[in-house]
Amino acid sequence: MIINNELLDEITVKAEESPRLRMNFNLHDSLDAKAQRLINVLLPGTVLPIHRHRHTAETYVLLRGKMFVVFYNDLGAQIERYLLDPTIGNYGVQIPAGQWHGIEVIEPSAIFEVKDGPYTPLQPEDMLD
Repeated sequence: MIINNELLDEITVKAEESPRLRMNFNLHDSLDAKAQRLINVLLPGTVLPIHRHRHTAETYVLLRGKMFVVFYNDLGAQIERYLLDPTIGNYGVQIPAGQWHGIEVIEPSAIFEVKDGPYTPLQPEDMLD
């Protein structure tokens, strides 16, 4: 499989049709895979709660678009803010295990996302209100 504009456009159409305004395209074989690799298309207005992954670091590499990745402390206060924008040379971010984070999508964006598996659904204690 090649990751190209045609594939990203197909995923974007599905994201536009989703009430969540985002869509994953898994590149891993199963939710039990040791590496969770996926393309995630995110549209402006998508709501992703501030959350953390205690068991794994997470890496985003921006394939298209523009978005912020925001780090928070345990009280929910913003501590760092990274603009991912290939036009200024900011292509991705490494999110340490246990780091509270969220996103703000500025324009339709596609990221290549990687984290250790197996897939673990977020628990209530891993989300900030």
